[in-house]
Amino acid sequence: MEAKKHLTDLHNEHMEWIKSLQFYKDEIQLMTNRLQELVTTNSKTEILAQIEHFQNQFIRQSEVIDELKHDINQSENTIVEAVQSNPVAVNRQSAPDHIVLRDRFETFEKLFKEMKEEFNKFASKTY
Repeated sequence: MEAKKHLTDLHNEHMEWIKSLQFYKDEIQLMTNRLQELVTTNSKTEILAQIEHFQNQFIRQSEVIDELKHDINQSENTIVEAVQSNPVAVNRQSAPDHIVLRDRFETFEKLFKEMKEEFNKFASKTY
């Protein structure tokens, strides 16, 4: 049997995720700025290789953020359609839980935090 959640709970979760993703996008920008500082102060080949590695990681994480935002917005559109089709019963309406989307978001968060920790260790050793 498919798990269901109230539309308002799904909507609130979407909004929370969107805010978190914007925060992560801002963090990527901060780490990118820090990376640029490291480029100007280091010219060792092994350090430049690590810098390139993190540049690639930041690009990929940013792409994942964009993909997640898109999919969250698609899920949100489904909620909007349900509300528009029956606006009177909004508080009682349920929809299938977005388990796969939640799992993707949680996996992203885990991997992002690991990458950030790895980057901070690298940056602290490089300064």
